Amino acid sequence: MLKSVHHFQESLEKRKEEGTLRRLQSRSEGIDFYSNDYLGFARNKELQNILLKKINDNPGLLSGSTGSRLISGNSNVVTTTESFIAKKHRVSSALLFPSGYNANLALFSTLPNRHDTIIVDEQIHRSVHDACKISNARKIKFKHNDLNDLENVLKRQEGHCYITIESLYSMEGDFAPIQKISEMARHYNADLLLDEAHAFGVFGHGLIEKYNLQDQITASVITYGKALGAHGAAILCNDTVKSYLINFASPFIYTTSAQDFQWMSIKAGYEFLESNREAAEKLQHNIKIFREQGLNSPSSEKSPIQAIVIPHNQKLGVLQKTLSNEGFATYAIYSPTVKEGTERLRICLHSFNTEEEIIRLTGIIKEFN
Repeated sequence: MLKSVHHFQESLEKRKEEGTLRRLQSRSEGIDFYSNDYLGFARNKELQNILLKKINDNPGLLSGSTGSRLISGNSNVVTTTESFIAKKHRVSSALLFPSGYNANLALFSTLPNRHDTIIVDEQIHRSVHDACKISNARKIKFKHNDLNDLENVLKRQEGHCYITIESLYSMEGDFAPIQKISEMARHYNADLLLDEAHAFGVFGHGLIEKYNLQDQITASVITYGKALGAHGAAILCNDTVKSYLINFASPFIYTTSAQDFQWMSIKAGYEFLESNREAAEKLQHNIKIFREQGLNSPSSEKSPIQAIVIPHNQKLGVLQKTLSNEGFATYAIYSPTVKEGTERLRICLHSFNTEEEIIRLTGIIKEFN
C-alpha cells in the first residue's frame, strides 16, 4: 500500500512540475468564455421559474428514484420524456441516461463485440475510448476528419465495422463531414455512431436532423448539460437497439436512475428551446463578431467553440492568468490532453456575451501574440 501511495505522489509531483496538475476550484466569477452554456439557458431566469413552478406543483419530482430503471427506478416521467424526445428527433426510440459519459459508455461498450472493429476519429471524446476498452472490440483511429484515411482503414477490414465520430468536436471546434461519412459507411456496410453533444441546441436538434440523416445513423448521443442548460443524455436509435441496450448495457442496467426532476427539466428545456430560437441566432451573431477580429483559429466560422493555439504549456498558462486578471474566465488545454505543440485556449462563445466583451477579450489575446 505504501509503495502505491509513493507512486501516486510521484506522478502528481511530475504533473505539478509540468504545470498540468488538475485541481478542483470554485466556479469563476469572471466573464464567461469557458462554459458549455452556449445559449445561456443554465442562467436563464424565465426557464428557472418554469422549473420552479413544476416543482411546486409536484414536489415528488425531487425525490430519489430508489433504484435502477429495471427495478424500481422507472417512472411515467422518464418514459414520457423518452417518447417526447424520440418524436422531436424523428426517430423511433430514445433511451435516457444520467450523463453523456454514461450514455457513451453504454453505447460503445455494448453494440460492438470482440469480432467487430470500432473506427474512431482521433479526436473522439475520451468516454468513447474508455467504452472501447470494455467492449473487447478492436479499435483503430483515423486522422481527424480525413475521408481518405478513413476509407483506407475501411478497405483493410474484413469483419464488421462501427464508424464513430462527433458532429462538432470540442477540442478543435470544427465539424465532421457527416454527410460524406454516412455515404461511406453505407458503401462499406458499416454502422455509423454519432455524438451530437456540442451541436444539439446550437443548431436546432442537431446536424443529423439538419441533413435529414436519421435513417443513415445506427445510433446517436444527445447531451443536455450544454446548450440546453440541464443535465443528462439520450441515445437516439431504433426500437431493436434500445431493447438491446436495456438488456445488455451494463452502465444502464446497474446505474440508479436519476430523479424525475432531471427528466422533467430536459422536456421543459426542449419546449423552452423551441420558444426561444433567437438565442441561437444571437450566438451566431457573437461568433461572427469573434471571427471578424482576425485571430488565427482552426475552428469553424460557425462553431461556438473557438480554439486559439498557443504551442507551449507555460506560455499558455501566462495568457490564461492574464485574461483572468482582466476578469475573463477562459479554459486552457495543456498537453498531454492535446498533442504537444497544439496546446490551446478554448474559447466558448455564448448568446449572452456582449460585443464589447468579445472585442476586449480578443484584443488581449492579440497583444499577447
